[in-house]
Amino acid sequence: MLRVRKSAVGWAVALALTAAGLAPASPAAARPQPAPTIDWRPCAADTSAECGTLSLPVDWNRPQGERFDLSLARRVAKPATREGALIFGPGGPGDSGVDRVVNGSSRFSADLRARFDIVSFDPRGTGGSHPVVCARDLLARQPQLIADQAQFDAVLANNALLRADCRARTGSLYDHVDTTSAARDLDAVRAALGERQLTFHGSSYGTLLGQRYAELYPDRVRAMVLEAAMDHSVDTRAFLDSQAVTAEGAFDEFLAWCARSADCVLHGRDVRASWAGLQARAERGSLTDPDRAGAALAPFELSRLAHKKLYDTWRWPELAQWIVRLEGTATTPSVRPLADQAVAPYPFAVFCQDWSLPVRDYSEYVGHLRRAARLAPDLRYPPALFALVTCLGTPTPVANPQHRLRVHTDVPLLLAATVHDPASGYGWARTVARQLGRHGALLTYQGWGHGSYTTSPCVQRAVDSYLIDQVVPARGASCPAVEPEV
Repeated sequence: MLRVRKSAVGWAVALALTAAGLAPASPAAARPQPAPTIDWRPCAADTSAECGTLSLPVDWNRPQGERFDLSLARRVAKPATREGALIFGPGGPGDSGVDRVVNGSSRFSADLRARFDIVSFDPRGTGGSHPVVCARDLLARQPQLIADQAQFDAVLANNALLRADCRARTGSLYDHVDTTSAARDLDAVRAALGERQLTFHGSSYGTLLGQRYAELYPDRVRAMVLEAAMDHSVDTRAFLDSQAVTAEGAFDEFLAWCARSADCVLHGRDVRASWAGLQARAERGSLTDPDRAGAALAPFELSRLAHKKLYDTWRWPELAQWIVRLEGTATTPSVRPLADQAVAPYPFAVFCQDWSLPVRDYSEYVGHLRRAARLAPDLRYPPALFALVTCLGTPTPVANPQHRLRVHTDVPLLLAATVHDPASGYGWARTVARQLGRHGALLTYQGWGHGSYTTSPCVQRAVDSYLIDQVVPARGASCPAVEPEV
């Protein structure tokens, strides 16, 4: 184990930068800014937690311009044991950090809750932080899959209408929901909490926030955990291929569990053959979802729902039972009516400002489909395919484009990675670790699921030791798999 200590020079730099204000580290950022404040009050849903807002610039390049309120929540540690604040970066994109603190703070160990105030927020453009809203009918026109060139052209046209509609309904914040802007928000939160440096735990999409913060403010990082890290350096093909392989690998692990565990209701059966039959029915349009009143289950949706049930091993028995129920459905699929509301939140808008995934035409698109089906014959439609559809035609350059990480922190960032993660593949974590070099450390969980902190006591101990005492796991550190519980 390596215990990291800041040098005197490092502390001096950190203090000087903190005094300089909230803008990113650059010559233009030297002008002092007023110290932000958070007006904490008991949360309406649970008065044992505190909720508040922080007024921030819509455009950080115009700090004196239009502002919005960032919604936050915290649970305060006992004064006798408190050492500071731990900020959690929610995933998604679109997950609510406020909800995590108010309703799910047990995600963090008792040791962490004793030492740190647990703080999180709804990222700009989501939840209670001026959410992006758009016309529901335009959102509904986005197909899950594109069938031909005519539909490809129609998606391009509809996406242009959608962007204009979202901008008109949301206001200027719509063009500033990228993760670079969110990283500057995060630094404002750190300063408002009175923290000299940032102690951070990001999960899934929240790891992009941590990575970007570490690039912009390396001297302000005290400790940073990136759990289920995303690789923000891949192009369209690599993004899709890695997601397809990751999803298929997780499905293979589920099948292996069914084969060895009598707790799987499909134990002893050829589950892959059963699944192929469901796929064929979905392709014919004759498969219905027993959980949604006979709604038609299209091929993409079949893969997406199964993929989601692979996120947690405790849901594996549920996935097996769902397959059995799907086999028993024989009703005629129905079309679900749209909800009455004219507008709907659109938290996915941030993705199209963080990623450039261009596709020239239908021919290139269908090439991606065919390749994904070869790489993932069971889950042949990885959820990442929808990112191509919803972001098709996004003007470039995007605000926060893919790039290799440029991180030079004094403390190594801790990557907590799961070998059989169905969403953030282990390959992503290894690539991010290589990009970080000596500024990163990889902790491997040999098991399953999207994330590992709440699954593996071994991972939890290592993460807690790092966050509390800045003890970095030894090179090549790993934790054994924990067999799924039923």
